[in-house]
Amino acid sequence: MKPLEMHRSFALLLFTGSGLIFIMILLGGVTRLTGSGLSIVEWKPFQGIFPPLTQQDWLTLFSQYQASPEYQKVNFGMSLIEFKQIFWLEYIHRLWGRFIGLYFLFLIFLTLKKKALRPYLGSLLALWGLGAIQGVVGWYMVKSGLVHDPYVSPYRLSMHLMLAIVTYSWTLNLGLRLWYDHVGPWNYSMMTAVSLISLTILFGGLVAGHKAGLIYNTFPLMGKSWIPEELFFESPWWKDLIHNPVSIQFIHRLLAMITLVFLGLLALQRQGFYIVAFALAILQTALGISTLLLQVPLFLAASHQAIAIVLLTSIWIAFHQSHNPRKIFSFKPFKKSASSR
Repeated sequence: MKPLEMHRSFALLLFTGSGLIFIMILLGGVTRLTGSGLSIVEWKPFQGIFPPLTQQDWLTLFSQYQASPEYQKVNFGMSLIEFKQIFWLEYIHRLWGRFIGLYFLFLIFLTLKKKALRPYLGSLLALWGLGAIQGVVGWYMVKSGLVHDPYVSPYRLSMHLMLAIVTYSWTLNLGLRLWYDHVGPWNYSMMTAVSLISLTILFGGLVAGHKAGLIYNTFPLMGKSWIPEELFFESPWWKDLIHNPVSIQFIHRLLAMITLVFLGLLALQRQGFYIVAFALAILQTALGISTLLLQVPLFLAASHQAIAIVLLTSIWIAFHQSHNPRKIFSFKPFKKSASSR
């Protein structure tokens, strides 16, 4: 197999890996939205692979959950059948994480076997290490809801989310680099777009962690004003930005609007796949507004999180396409005809 063909084949494996991480992020979001994340109160990296198989296994897990703050303060009186419903989602979420770890181990062994792929061994080892850290951070997050307050720390939740975004982006970019067999110079426009989307996702995690989406369910105003009274009233100011639910929702809205306008300008200037990114930004904004107005229904909230990752993906693809002649999509709907010049 020629080097370019091997690189493209390996790129497809990396795209699959990024797809697995994408599904993991969605599972994490649905797990949180359904209140399933605290159903398993122990972390057993190896023994936890096996699900409960007998009635006694279920009773043991249920009794452990009954001793947790969530059962005592939120779900007191929950039946075993109801417990099973929240257990399975968290179990699948954790099992999927283990599967991703095994998949990236497979990619590491493949790079060891294929000489042409050896230069990427360091990146794959780092990605596997990030995945392992993500598992530890995930348990660190869950543990925060098993002490007194039956809710996970919004800061640990955001850390868990952003680490997943970094791992996803790194995997996707490595795949795109191999697919195109070229990496163009990074530019301020692309980095600004990535930074804006990432910051918006970060504050989206804080919105979720603080349940800030359940207040001021109006748009474009927050209540009856553009700037609510509770905005920026805590001190120091930096604490207000990550602790005050009103400020967090306001910043999330503001970042979303700035991102939308910036991607619109980028689409007009560069066209190509940036137009797809702008269309996704419009969809994402509409989903965000709908989620807010309807007080965070499960389907819309999960879709809002999913499209955020798709939007970030589109920016990375647009960047790589703009520096390579081999393009997946190539169109310029705003290009002037020869007669109009």
